[in-house]
Amino acid sequence: MQPQNIGVIGAGLMGHGIAYLLAAAGHTVAIYDPSAEWRNSLPTRLKSALDLLDGDPALLGRISSHDQMATAMKDTTFVFEAAPEKLPLKQTIFAELESLTAPTTILASNSSAIPSTRIGEKLKHRDRVVGTHFWNPPHLVPLVEVTQNEKTSDETIRKTMELLRDAGRKPVHVKKDIPGFVGNRLQHALKREAIALVAAGVCDADTIDEVVKNGFGARMAVLGPMEQTDLVGTDLTLDIQNVLLTDLDRSTEPTQHLKNLVASGKLGMRTGEGLRKWTPAAADAVRDRLRRSLADQAKAARKGNG
Repeated sequence: MQPQNIGVIGAGLMGHGIAYLLAAAGHTVAIYDPSAEWRNSLPTRLKSALDLLDGDPALLGRISSHDQMATAMKDTTFVFEAAPEKLPLKQTIFAELESLTAPTTILASNSSAIPSTRIGEKLKHRDRVVGTHFWNPPHLVPLVEVTQNEKTSDETIRKTMELLRDAGRKPVHVKKDIPGFVGNRLQHALKREAIALVAAGVCDADTIDEVVKNGFGARMAVLGPMEQTDLVGTDLTLDIQNVLLTDLDRSTEPTQHLKNLVASGKLGMRTGEGLRKWTPAAADAVRDRLRRSLADQAKAARKGNG
């Protein structure tokens, strides 16, 4: 693919990862962020990603940061928005992007749950608005959910998936713009049941993690749920569901257990306790384990493709 000028809105965790992977694919990337703190820390975070992935140092020269959106978005063919998950903010950003970019520039939102239909609903050229849900961290996790809303053109989908595939991602086409798309709906269906089991005293949070990591989770990277269903048989799956489904949690709002944790300030690793208790060392060990495991997978995939 020919190198392109790509804009990224947001220099945070998601934005810098998106910028890194697109620069690694040979594109020129301009990042806009109004925060001087995020802009100033950007070189260090990009260098950390480079070192982790044994990347080519030349790619860092293709990334620039800007304190003005107009400067960063000049002559872009794609823009990836990675701003906080607040609908009014995203709508404001997209309205400004429409005035700063060509009508053919593709405007992609990295929202984790907000439909791009809502984000771009006030724009004139809605055919170029698309959802691109990267997973955290985007330069390490290959999946991107490319979500087509009711106005997104087929050409926008084609170009977006081509760009992402060329950058080494695994884009999938989500054909309906529903909240949470596919991945987060699956992930939070699991979380709803897991938290309900803990709240009911069936087991503790440590046990949930052991069951997932050392049970069905150990095979999920190579065997998806549809493959596993066909492997064991749809008849067995039907028999199990006839027994099990009526007993699963069907809450339409978060459990009181989760609400109580948040209300009491038990927010997870950053506060030392959430569903589990954490020392700073234990939390850092989990982050490092995840980071290195994903990096090893990314490097192995790159070698395999090379």
